[in-house]
Amino acid sequence: MIQVTLRPVVESDLTVFDRELHSPEGRGDFQWFGYRSGLHDRRALEANGLLTDDGGTLTVCADGEVAGRVQWGKAIWGPPATSWCWTIGILIRPALQGRGIGTEAQRGLARYLFDHSWANRIEASTDIRNIAERKALEKAGFTREGVLRGALWRGGQWHDQVLYSLLRAD
Repeated sequence: MIQVTLRPVVESDLTVFDRELHSPEGRGDFQWFGYRSGLHDRRALEANGLLTDDGGTLTVCADGEVAGRVQWGKAIWGPPATSWCWTIGILIRPALQGRGIGTEAQRGLARYLFDHSWANRIEASTDIRNIAERKALEKAGFTREGVLRGALWRGGQWHDQVLYSLLRAD
């Protein structure tokens, strides 16, 4: 069984992310939104370690090897002081996909966020056609809530997304 851990991002991780996750092949059909500069991540790493009160990024390691990244940010539901949740996302290197790493990373991130914040809810969404990610979220304990029609612009058209959640009490 692969041991999956999460840790703060270090400079050498950004090189892996740039090389393997910032291309159409690295992002895949469901997460390719065009070329982006890695400069923002480098500046944020220097400024705050990619960790703030409103969100962050951690490196996913599988058996000690950099496997990808998880991210989270605040989603507001009503007054920000009382009604917010985390929304999460993940990118796993293509060569390491299909091994359960994403499931374990999302499970670990949820545990981390519940342990270190007072959020009651964590959300994730994925393209309705992304069967692998839908299964990973369900295996990680997330509950499918419904379809967000035409919610995401990618590749010159609007795409339906499936919304999932995990509550602290789950």
